[in-house]
Amino acid sequence: MQFQFDTTTITVNIHDRAALIAAVAARFAARDGFALATINLDHLVKLHSSPAFRATYAAQDFVVADGNPIVWLSRLAHRPVALVPGSDMVLPLVDLAVKAGRPVALIGTTDAALAIAATALEARIPGLHIALKIAPPMGFDPQGPEADAILARLAAADIGFCVLALPAGKQEVIAARGRSLAPHTGFASFGAGLDFLAGSQTRAPRWMRALALEWLWRALRDPRRMVPRYAACFAILPRQILAALNLRRR
Repeated sequence: MQFQFDTTTITVNIHDRAALIAAVAARFAARDGFALATINLDHLVKLHSSPAFRATYAAQDFVVADGNPIVWLSRLAHRPVALVPGSDMVLPLVDLAVKAGRPVALIGTTDAALAIAATALEARIPGLHIALKIAPPMGFDPQGPEADAILARLAAADIGFCVLALPAGKQEVIAARGRSLAPHTGFASFGAGLDFLAGSQTRAPRWMRALALEWLWRALRDPRRMVPRYAACFAILPRQILAALNLRRR
């Protein structure tokens, strides 16, 4: 599935969970780094409005569908991909890193939330020890010296897998820059994935996720932040539907 923005094409190049597991396992075995992004409608809004975000996304090695609308658009375009939520992939990918003997780091949220998430991960995955936990200060610049120092720490510790739980835009920049500054590290931009593990955010019940209503759950719990975001997402849907139909005809 492809999304076109001026001269930039963003491709969902990992079609399902099994393909992601295989691709990441191969990178771990070869001690090669990677950058994994999880595209959703909110990201599409940002991709339409920000050339810098488009360049960052184009630098990602792997892109998966992190929202049902992306899956539906792919089916409409006759380029079907499966739903691969980043929050569901934290445990399996960390487990892969452990089995490959690659150290793991967590970056994002707060020190307290990272400590809880690390404890939860270590309790579920035998043999796991989180090598680094880094909570950048609020408002930090992913292009600035603090980000440089974080990437240098990852490289020095020979981190094999780094879970990023930062705002959209910042985490993808860190991952893209890490491809040159920490080339043996795999970066996964999983947003709220660590907060769900830590319990600082509550995920929608399974029945709501099964009915593709997780957006409604989040909107009801945090209307001031989420309602404007989802309004912007719904506003771009007609354009994306037309683009999917054009892709289908081609």
